[in-house]
Amino acid sequence: MAAAPRIVSLVPSLTELVFALGLGPFLVGRTGFCVHPAAEVAGVPKLGGTKQVDEAALLALRPTHLIVNKDENEAPLVERLSRHVDELIVTHPLTVNDNLVLFEQFSRCFAGIDGVAVRADTMSAALRQELQASLDLRAMEEEIAVRYLIWKDPWMSVADNTYIASMLDSAGLRNTLPARLASRPAAETGASRYPVLTAEEVVAADCAHLLLSSEPFRFTERHRKALQQDVDRARVEAPSAHARVSGPQVHLIDGELCSWYGPRAIEGLRYLRRCRQQWAGAQADAPLPQTL
Repeated sequence: MAAAPRIVSLVPSLTELVFALGLGPFLVGRTGFCVHPAAEVAGVPKLGGTKQVDEAALLALRPTHLIVNKDENEAPLVERLSRHVDELIVTHPLTVNDNLVLFEQFSRCFAGIDGVAVRADTMSAALRQELQASLDLRAMEEEIAVRYLIWKDPWMSVADNTYIASMLDSAGLRNTLPARLASRPAAETGASRYPVLTAEEVVAADCAHLLLSSEPFRFTERHRKALQQDVDRARVEAPSAHARVSGPQVHLIDGELCSWYGPRAIEGLRYLRRCRQQWAGAQADAPLPQTL
């Protein structure tokens, strides 16, 4: 009989997937950002962050499996740690559909653990159902232009080839960027996937809605109000006679439901469809839908 796995996850969303697949009893280490499911992760040792990891503490746990992500974990760190584990699980979902590959990847890696394959298949079926519902919505409704913001000072958004942009697109929400960025070559990883915008580009955004994510920068209602005031002031003071009097509406949005892959993608698709349907109505300044 094979020895039980000893899993360390350095990816918050995949720590959640570990528990969703019934692998929680085998998780021996995590990052401080791995906060879901809260009750279950509370008893799992923290090993630092996604980029600054206590390597000595991690190796002392004698992990057999290490879960990492190309965006969240730095290559030199992963290379050092990979020499000390039996299996390195490297992930890099770029689209919502990539979650199906992710579920299959984990199912194969832990095929010897009872129930994992069944849970992975169940999640895959649920995700396919939500993807079809999103496709149906897109077929019936026109897309809505938005700009998704993940950071302040400097302002940062997301490029088209990111997981977040794919989530938005699935719900009929097209993330926009300034024209100067349109011709930049796409990169699989790196800063170009999360471009820096000027304050003027944010305020003058030619879209229907500005979305302030709850992570990695924790935007608050104070930030939302301040940006809405800046947007409204800029539109009123615009020198062009053709400038719109009113600018985009500014909203806070749940970053976990937009950026966490794994089981949260299923709920995230439902959440974004509700956002999109609400914004298509008359009450543009209504609060966002509550999460499930």
